[in-house]
Amino acid sequence: MQQHQNAFTVDVEDYFQVSALERHIPKATWTQQQGRVEENTERLLELLERHAVKATFFTLGWIAERHPRLVRQIATHGHEIASHGYDHTRVTYMDPVTFKADITRSRAVLEDVTGTAVAGYRAPTFSFTRQNTWVYPLLAESGYRYSSSVAPVRHDLYGIPDAARHAWRDESGITEIPISTIRAGGRNFPCGGGGFFRLYPYAMTRWCVRRVNERDGQPCIFYMHPWEMDAEQPRPPGLGLKTRVRHYLNLRRVPARLEQLLRDFRWNRMDQVFAL
Repeated sequence: MQQHQNAFTVDVEDYFQVSALERHIPKATWTQQQGRVEENTERLLELLERHAVKATFFTLGWIAERHPRLVRQIATHGHEIASHGYDHTRVTYMDPVTFKADITRSRAVLEDVTGTAVAGYRAPTFSFTRQNTWVYPLLAESGYRYSSSVAPVRHDLYGIPDAARHAWRDESGITEIPISTIRAGGRNFPCGGGGFFRLYPYAMTRWCVRRVNERDGQPCIFYMHPWEMDAEQPRPPGLGLKTRVRHYLNLRRVPARLEQLLRDFRWNRMDQVFAL
């Protein structure tokens, strides 16, 4: 039986830019932090190259402005460059005017750096909600073709629990491709990577991907961050237990788990998996 082709995606941001740390490392101090995104992304690129896997890299405009060589390197390796917004501001903090400015700015930066058109967008922290569905016409007006910004789960930071679990097309023409979940006991459970890839035993992740492929008959959408390759990253003082668990749990196990994931399943860029 032909194995499903799944989508491997990367949210290109440095460790100090994640929502879990935003109260501890304000944006005004970002330029003072020890940048580690280049080294970590290059480690990930080497891993993908060994397994002949192409991926989609949802990249912050802030990163592209400061690390243009890295973004060009990603594109040169044959990966898709897509937008993760400009500076990781959640869409729930924006109105239509500021959102339009953000997605226009980030797309322009990425296209200037790579010389290629940007089709995809992923909202920081999956911050599309039932209250900001005005995002889709603005994405279409700004030249995007698809989004991967919805997590159909219940979570304290994000999620639309009753959202469609698989790709659907908005009336604006934008295709929304949610992060993968499995359905059990009348609710959705996340299985598309991020902290859950570190939390679950690898056997659980493998079972979930197979379930999405075989029971749902759909591609699995997996995501991760370059900082998840970096167990030695700095740790700000004063972090609460929940933040420490979310950000640092099992970082040392990620490289080996990724090796296994890339061996066990077929992966490709988002735009090629969905012919966008």
